[in-house]
Amino acid sequence: MRVLLFSLLLISPLLAGAQDMQIKITPEQIDKLDIKVGALAPSRQVPLLYAPAKVVVPANHELVISSTQPGLVVQLLANIGDNVKKGQVLAIINSPELVTLQREFLTAGNALSLSELEYNRDKKLLQEGVIADRRWQESQNRFSSQSAQSDTSRQLLSMAGMTQSEINSLAQNRKLNSLLHIYAPISGVVLERSTTVGSRLDIQAPLYRIADLSELWLEINIPQEQMNALHVGDQVQVEDTPITAKISLLGQSVNHETQTVIARAIIDGKQSLLRAGQNVYVQIMQTSQQTDFKVPNSAISQHEGHNYIFVRNNAGFAVTKVNIIGKQNNESVINAPLSGREQIAIKGSGVLKANWLGLGAGE
Repeated sequence: MRVLLFSLLLISPLLAGAQDMQIKITPEQIDKLDIKVGALAPSRQVPLLYAPAKVVVPANHELVISSTQPGLVVQLLANIGDNVKKGQVLAIINSPELVTLQREFLTAGNALSLSELEYNRDKKLLQEGVIADRRWQESQNRFSSQSAQSDTSRQLLSMAGMTQSEINSLAQNRKLNSLLHIYAPISGVVLERSTTVGSRLDIQAPLYRIADLSELWLEINIPQEQMNALHVGDQVQVEDTPITAKISLLGQSVNHETQTVIARAIIDGKQSLLRAGQNVYVQIMQTSQQTDFKVPNSAISQHEGHNYIFVRNNAGFAVTKVNIIGKQNNESVINAPLSGREQIAIKGSGVLKANWLGLGAGE
């Protein structure tokens, strides 16, 4: 402390007083007082406010996988957190009802084959003039009806969860199978499993919840009195991460319990640092129409309710008044009449302030 006071006394004769906005100090004295200078960093992003947020999955990226037929769960092939591919088998269900649908499909196929034989035969007989038009029309109607019935039974099997290749295989080998395979309709991550092996399920009973996490959103809770300051397109920074997002929607209703409004932000790019359902803290940034500057908080001094920085010049440092328009971590965004090419004191601003106000000489 004595060394510091002695150093202050050394330069006090060079000061012009507390009202002078110029601190006269030599390079040697700057080195002796360990004052460090650095460049200004231009910034067009102004920190606006901090707010809590939740990571959510877009509704159109999430699906509930359900049982397409009633039956007994005999095997589950995916667990919570697993990455699954589209078409991957997730579960196997033993369903007697599926056998009934398969039998009806084979019966409809047999009837269609018979009606097709009659159709082709009567068509030839009509061309030879052996049968009347009425019989030919009856053959056409029977063939059309059986064809529709066969198509319907095929569609029912498809709705029951059988793939087209499985249905074609059934038509060819005519072997009934009560085991129903449940396939993943999309690629994604298993977020939830709703059943266990050995459970008896009704039709449309939920099995899994799967989400495509290639796109995530932030639902930000904004105090309703600050909503007017926000705009669609404002940037969002997730605290303690390099992750950014962009506001895409500002809500139109206020939560009556918290008096907050939901702002939705789309996270930039696919990333793995966040999880669906995670609570985070974010800072909303706004693009400024003018060029501001980002400086370390250590570069700013306060006096009589105003903020100042010390700008290096040939005589020492110019005391420059600035406006703080936002803070982010250990930095502040300031607005000041500066070109951006200046060097400012980023360490030792307390010493410069003491000398500017004549505190060294007084002590």
